[in-house]
Formats: sequence, C-alpha cells, structure tokens
Amino acid sequence: MKQLFYISVLALATSCAKQTHSQHSEDQYMSESEMEVSKKRNKELNTLERAQIEDWIKAQDVKYYPMGMNYWVNMEGLEKQPRKNNGEKVSYQYDIYDFDRTKLYNMPIQNNNVEFGHFVEMDAVEDVIRYLKKGEEAEILVPSVLAYGTYGDNKKITNDMPLIIKVKVL
Repeated sequence: MKQLFYISVLALATSCAKQTHSQHSEDQYMSESEMEVSKKRNKELNTLERAQIEDWIKAQDVKYYPMGMNYWVNMEGLEKQPRKNNGEKVSYQYDIYDFDRTKLYNMPIQNNNVEFGHFVEMDAVEDVIRYLKKGEEAEILVPSVLAYGTYGDNKKITNDMPLIIKVKVL
C-alpha cells in the first residue's frame, strides 16, 4: 500500500513539477498564478489521496466514518457527540503511523492542559479531540493536506504523506 501512495504521489508531483515552485522563506511570496497552480495541485492531490484512503478502508476489518473536515475516524456517530468549545482545556496524546501501519515515532506526542482554539497540532487532531471524552481513543485517517502537507515534518514524515493517527484523551 505504501508503494501505491508513493507511486501515485510521485506521478502527480511529476505532472505538476514544471509548474510549481517551492516557497520556504517567509520573505518570499507566491504570485497569483503560482497560487492558482498550488491550489490546483493540492486539490488534485487531495482527490487522489481520498480515493486511495477509501480503497484502503475497503480492505480493513475496522469500519471508518467520514468527518466533515475531510478525514475518517473509527467511531460511528462521533460528530453527534457533544463538542468541546474554544477555551476549554484538554490533555491528550497520539501516535503517528504510515498506511503500512508502521509507527513513525517510538514515543507518543503528548500535550497537557492545552486550550481549544490555541492548539499547535494538526486541525484533524484538534477536531477529533473536541468530540472525545476523557479516556476515549480514536484512530483517524488523515490526508496529507490536513497533516504535514507539502513539506512534511523534516524528520520521518515526508512531503505529501497521509497518516494514521491514534489519539487518546487523558
């Protein structure tokens, strides 16, 4: 499965390679035409990843349910649960995996007494935590655009890498 993701992403990146420019410095900015190319590339990549994740889900014994923010969770009806508001505090941890279920970091990422609305985590992580009760766990499938995007984390998460994240509210 990992090879399928990389081959598809490589094919998409190659098709866009002549049109895209990497922007790392905050002093640099993209022209309007570069922004349009970037938006188009992200939209195409997101569509490709969604299709790949949906195919991956079909091969699993566990059921996953789509969430409004464009990720999947292994808990049916989660969005119907009470949602925590900005300003409320929560402690949580999560582990990150690739789609071959290889754990990318040995230790979970943990944060204590974080205030909703002031998270520095991925939006999908914050969103799912808003619905979980203390002690609950969820597994989420996150397209790269909601994870570490075009640049990765400069460690073990490469660019345009969809992730499986196991979250637990402490």
